[in-house]
Amino acid sequence: MDDFDSKIRPILEKLSTTNIADALDALSLKGATYGIRPVWPTMDKVVGRAVTIKMTAAGLTGSKHHLGIKAIDAAGSGDVIVVDNGGRIDTSCWGGILANGAKLKGISGVVIDGACRDVDDCIEADFPVYARGSVVATARGRIMEEATNVMVQFGGVQVRPGDVIVGDKSGVVVIPQEKLQDVIKKAQELYKKEEDMIAEIRKGRSMIDIDNEFNYEKMLKK
Repeated sequence: MDDFDSKIRPILEKLSTTNIADALDALSLKGATYGIRPVWPTMDKVVGRAVTIKMTAAGLTGSKHHLGIKAIDAAGSGDVIVVDNGGRIDTSCWGGILANGAKLKGISGVVIDGACRDVDDCIEADFPVYARGSVVATARGRIMEEATNVMVQFGGVQVRPGDVIVGDKSGVVVIPQEKLQDVIKKAQELYKKEEDMIAEIRKGRSMIDIDNEFNYEKMLKK
């Protein structure tokens, strides 16, 4: 077990994607994706380092393997697979076979700028899938893997291999690996302030008084 799993992962599992997105904003970093959500509502949170896949139209590469297989082989336990399919939702780029293979490898989950299929199989495998939606159409004859572990665009955000991915019910965020400690520190500060505000609200204090004390609108600038 490395420092990420023993020290970083427990911290990120406590923080929400909104805590992290606010920290990214406060630090002028781009990492909040849009439109990518859990495919089913009871899905587990995902935290891990990115292993990326870039998709392209079928026939444009010489790949002999079905998409995703090389990424699963390259990924380590706890990693998150990031699929760049350009936001397409007319064809799947993840399904039950890949979910079962990834689960057996110990991969935390997959986040997809595109669509998945075989949702029942993914649920049965207990493998978290975040995507723009689901579709029944196969990838075969439509798209294929262009490259693995390269920089990709994902939900409006640049992702490099090794960047940190966090996904929960609110969506998915990407933390640049070299800014991880800065983002965690800021997110923890914001988490504490919001917890303090909620505690005051539950005491029955006036929302105006609480806002005057905490200056919620300007919180990211402090």
